[in-house]
Amino acid sequence: MKFENLKQKVTPFPQFIARLGRYAFFAFLLVAFSVIVGTVGYHYLGTISWLDSFHMACMILTGMGPVAEMTSPTAKIFSSIYALYSGIAFLSIIAIFFAPIIHRLLHILHVEQDD
Repeated sequence: MKFENLKQKVTPFPQFIARLGRYAFFAFLLVAFSVIVGTVGYHYLGTISWLDSFHMACMILTGMGPVAEMTSPTAKIFSSIYALYSGIAFLSIIAIFFAPIIHRLLHILHVEQDD
C-alpha cells in the first residue's frame, strides 16, 4: 500500500482504481470491526437487544449521538470509551479512504513535465 514518490510518474488510472479499492476495503474492515465491537458491547453491557445495539453502535460511530439510555455504571463506562474511540476511528477511517485520492491530486499538481 505504498504511494509513488515525487520523482516517479503518476500511477496509471487502472492501478489507481485498484489502489483505491484496497484502501476502501481496508476502511470497510475498520468500520465493520468498530460496529461489531460496539454492537457486542452495547448488547452485553448495556443489556439492549441486538438490533438496538447495532443501531446505537452505528449512531455513535458516525457521530450522530446515543439513542438509548445506559443505566448501569459498566454500560456508561463502555459507552464513554466507545464514544471516544469512535470519534478518533471515524476521522481515521475517512482519512484512510481519501488518502489515495488526495495523494493522486497532489502528485498530479507537483509532477514536472519532461519535454
